[in-house]
Amino acid sequence: MSIYISGSIAYDRIMNFPGKFSDHILPDKIHILNVCFLIDRLEEKRGGTAGNIGYTLSLLGEKPTILSAVGKDFDRYEDVLRTMGLPLDGIRKFDDLFTAGAYITTDQDDNQITGFNPGAMANRCGYAFSALDPQKDIALVSPGNKDDMIELPRAYRAAGVRYIFDPGQQIPVFTAGEMLECITGAYMLVSNDYELEMIMKTTGCTKAQLLEKCSYIITTLGENGSRIDNGTPIEVGIAAPERVQDPTGAGDAYRAGLVKGILEGRSVEDAARMGAVCASFCIEHYGTQEHCFTMEQFAARYAAAFGS
Repeated sequence: MSIYISGSIAYDRIMNFPGKFSDHILPDKIHILNVCFLIDRLEEKRGGTAGNIGYTLSLLGEKPTILSAVGKDFDRYEDVLRTMGLPLDGIRKFDDLFTAGAYITTDQDDNQITGFNPGAMANRCGYAFSALDPQKDIALVSPGNKDDMIELPRAYRAAGVRYIFDPGQQIPVFTAGEMLECITGAYMLVSNDYELEMIMKTTGCTKAQLLEKCSYIITTLGENGSRIDNGTPIEVGIAAPERVQDPTGAGDAYRAGLVKGILEGRSVEDAARMGAVCASFCIEHYGTQEHCFTMEQFAARYAAAFGS
């Protein structure tokens, strides 16, 4: 059995501005904008969709193969993945580029200005599958290099492997034809509610028409849980966190729990509940890979939220 998680590996540089952007941006001068914000906090966190999902899957006892491209500054990220026992053969390193980086500045009103440098992610991961088992393997295609996001689903469809398609932040770079090709034959299409609207707008398809091309549509709804569409919609609630520190990365943690549940042969509803439990641990911490739990803690929170 193998789990393949494709997408981004990135460093998140998170900065806090102890003021309001609106106090320093003059609307009538926006065409000649030239501002500098003095920040009072800077933290670097490991991130990226594939890295985040792989991290939570490792907490669930799995060793997924991450498919991504990284740069010359990957070493400290690599050390953590090695410590977690995750395979590195799916990660392609470019010594003349930097690993993808997000530079996020947040003001007192939680407004954000973000710059993203794709760095090495501009290149395909170039992974060569030795074998794919349609009975045991599962794949998740998350936001990353566009060519990977198109070509990997082709490989999974050809091999009969179930895959989850999660276009996320990359939706705007797809044409209608490209998006429909990736969705067609997918086991699941996963997105949040805003992204689903964007997918429908891009493809010109209704949700019912999209369900003719994939088996399930799962939509995350933030504090309102998630919804499973395959015939009659099923609403899945949340697992209550002990505190809410930072919602960033909760969606990736949800996807990890979803994959784990599917691998265990659980119903899609139960798998979504497992995703909700993973997300609840993630939002208790500042950063996307700072949470930790034992399987006993996971089981206790699942039982508290959904029963045994």
